[in-house]
Amino acid sequence: MKTWKITLEYDGTKYSGWQEQKNARTVMGQLRKAAEEFLGMDVDLQGAGRTDAGVHALGQVVHLRANTRDRILPARFLRELNDRLPADIAVLEVEEKPNRFHARHDALTRSYVYQISTRKNAFSKRHVWWIKETLDVDLMRQAASRLAGRHDFLCFRAQDPSKPDESTIVVVDSAEFEQHGDLLIFRIEASHFLWRMVRRIAGVLVKLGKGDIRMEDFESLLAARCDPRLKVSEWTAPSAGLFLERVRYRGESS
Repeated sequence: MKTWKITLEYDGTKYSGWQEQKNARTVMGQLRKAAEEFLGMDVDLQGAGRTDAGVHALGQVVHLRANTRDRILPARFLRELNDRLPADIAVLEVEEKPNRFHARHDALTRSYVYQISTRKNAFSKRHVWWIKETLDVDLMRQAASRLAGRHDFLCFRAQDPSKPDESTIVVVDSAEFEQHGDLLIFRIEASHFLWRMVRRIAGVLVKLGKGDIRMEDFESLLAARCDPRLKVSEWTAPSAGLFLERVRYRGESS
């Protein structure tokens, strides 16, 4: 048995998410197909985190296990996988790891970025959320900074059918909101995330920036006071702007 840590990027526009599904094209399914075609055997795959349909990744991490004794150089494995994968999925790095390595369980933190464009963009519309209205960026920045720390994100999660008893408490290592010309970037890092949590936070930040809600409303949601007039589920930001940026492991720099 051998285990590899695989880091990859992908444009999720044409996929029904990361996780394999019956009768649906997924990123994990494409990676499995490429790996099994090259190795000539079944493989075990596990990603560090799931991404929904249309969500992208700059640094998804996967462990791949195969019952082989063949010596396969990481550089060759990377090349062979990329030759077999579609153009919108690219393997960035392959490392051989001890068999105890687990992409999900060993991850310390995950970071996501959400991109908002304040103008129509002909080249990156699949990777941003275009907001036509004027936004109060300073207010959005103030709100984002309040996300750091231990909070109950009950108001920002979607119920995950696979995790009915999941705790809604999340410790956020950092959260920031930046502006680079016409591009606004919301970045958040935590040990884990609830289903659709980041997209719902992004949606609420935009509502705040438009002036549709007040900072007091945002603080109430962050305190798990889910006022029914604040329709967070309806404000979920589009998947196009969301990227799994990085997964960090012990021994790696921050």
